[in-house]
Amino acid sequence: MIIIPAIDIRQGRCVRLYQGDFSKTTVVGEDPLKVAESFQETGAEYIHMVDLDGALMGYPFNEEVIVKLVSVINVPVELGGGIRDLKTIDKLINRGISRVILGSAALKNPKMVVEAVKEFGKHIAVGIDAKDGRVTIEGWLNTSDVHYIDFALKMEDIGVDNIIFTDISRDGTLEGPNLQQLAALKEKVSCKITASGGIKDIEDIKALKAMEIYGAITGKAIYDGTLSLAEALKI
Repeated sequence: MIIIPAIDIRQGRCVRLYQGDFSKTTVVGEDPLKVAESFQETGAEYIHMVDLDGALMGYPFNEEVIVKLVSVINVPVELGGGIRDLKTIDKLINRGISRVILGSAALKNPKMVVEAVKEFGKHIAVGIDAKDGRVTIEGWLNTSDVHYIDFALKMEDIGVDNIIFTDISRDGTLEGPNLQQLAALKEKVSCKITASGGIKDIEDIKALKAMEIYGAITGKAIYDGTLSLAEALKI
């Protein structure tokens, strides 16, 4: 299982949210590059980044900050937040982003996902952010009527190979990942599944590995010191 430390960017700074609530933002680093470099030095194989402003505005608002970071570090970066058309995907990949995460766009415009997978293949992942089992969009502000498993099955049929699943109610809470929903998802799809939201400590990492989950994204636990990235990377 791959351990993927997370960097969420808002107004150029590294922050964490609580249950996806933008009014509950905590700054955990003024310079995202320094945070990324610390992850790199610890041995991270991949870094997960979210442009929170982009998720709200519908375009990569912090693109220049992120691209500068990518140009300096040697660890591949996956990026989500405000990526909603093929032109933006192409530009970001050409500017060094290793994997682009589609969220709102995937739900609203599945035909675009078809084209993205056809053109960019493994560079495309779909982020499924759920609240009470229903897919949320637009920076987690709006909840659809679509069940997360139904959406995952649709994305798999399209050809998406990598799904990042977040239970918003767990995000930033350190209450542990939603193992039940992850197990249900894993039973239904054969895609790579990356777990996100709620990871607290090494026991959560062990539990996810036992489930044979592809990856685990962790942010708050690292910043708060309840999880050692170095220790997690050894599991």
